[in-house]
Amino acid sequence: VQLQASGGVLVRPGGSLRLSCAASGSAFTINDMGWYRRGPGKQRDLVAVITRGGSTNYADSVKGRFTISRDNAKNTVYLQMNVLIPEDTAVYYCNARIKYFTSVFDYWGQGTLVTVSS
Repeated sequence: VQLQASGGVLVRPGGSLRLSCAASGSAFTINDMGWYRRGPGKQRDLVAVITRGGSTNYADSVKGRFTISRDNAKNTVYLQMNVLIPEDTAVYYCNARIKYFTSVFDYWGQGTLVTVSS
């Protein structure tokens, strides 16, 4: 499974940005899709995840500012980021999870850099 993310740029504090990530090459149904990020000097953390049925979960730090959505027909996940703050600066990675019986397979995009700075 290949994941291609796009949308990372330099944005000013208070601004908005939309990331997208398209998955291709999967012979199986993609279950969860999500976004993670790694800030400078930090570990990679969950930002938001969405199930195939549309249930979502967010990190506390982004609740009310970020919205995750997906298009199952296109195997694409989106992250709408509003009211960006410098602490949102990070490399953002998209994730696709396939569950097959008792096995779980995680696939990752290459990462896209989001810089929030004035």
